[in-house]
Amino acid sequence: MAYTQPHPRLSVLSTSSQSSVEHLSPTASSTRFSLPSAPSIQATLNKAAPNRPNIYDRNLNKTRGTEVSASAFAFLFSEVVQYTQKRVNGINDLERRLNTLGYRIGTRVLELMVWRAESSSKTPKRETRFLPALMSIHTQVWKAVFGKAADAIEKSVENADEYMIIDNDPPIERHISVPRDMSQLSCSSFTAGIVEAVLDGLGFPARVTAHNTPTSQFPSRTTILIKLEKSVLDREELMKQ
Repeated sequence: MAYTQPHPRLSVLSTSSQSSVEHLSPTASSTRFSLPSAPSIQATLNKAAPNRPNIYDRNLNKTRGTEVSASAFAFLFSEVVQYTQKRVNGINDLERRLNTLGYRIGTRVLELMVWRAESSSKTPKRETRFLPALMSIHTQVWKAVFGKAADAIEKSVENADEYMIIDNDPPIERHISVPRDMSQLSCSSFTAGIVEAVLDGLGFPARVTAHNTPTSQFPSRTTILIKLEKSVLDREELMKQ
């Protein structure tokens, strides 16, 4: 049985309608309905800061005198102390962990100072005697880390292997309030770790601790106690001969 073809006007989709649909189809008109591709994160960062120097490309000698915000450092160090305090069992454990953190900083400070000395001098000098090395820690290391030299160096009268660095106003303790039940805590154990790392790197192994020695004039006065190993004293005696 044959079926007659429907009239073009009665067809579901006429030829003109098909052309209209094709015209409105996203595939047929990519210009009108296409979506722009999202830029990559790296392209956005490069466009936002095209002339911003990379921190690894900075000249280390030009940043020798760069200072850090004291309030930012105080806030960061306070958070470090609070974070560590929640994960220790007592004052000795807290001071030991602060010493360990300071030791990691000290190794990097020594590396940076040695690099600067070798790059700025044709004949760099390495200290082989303990007292000159201690003097460099008292002045150069303290200035590199805290922006000022320490106040004094003392030698123990009772023990020949003990030396002390005195800081009347430690910058890291200016904004720290120690509770009464933890009055024996010295947050300068962080500084003691820095000193111990520098001494180890220079070839003078020692055990370095921090002790609160307040006075009426300087309530935050701190003593960094250095107890040298016997090998250092023996070498010093040989070099005197």
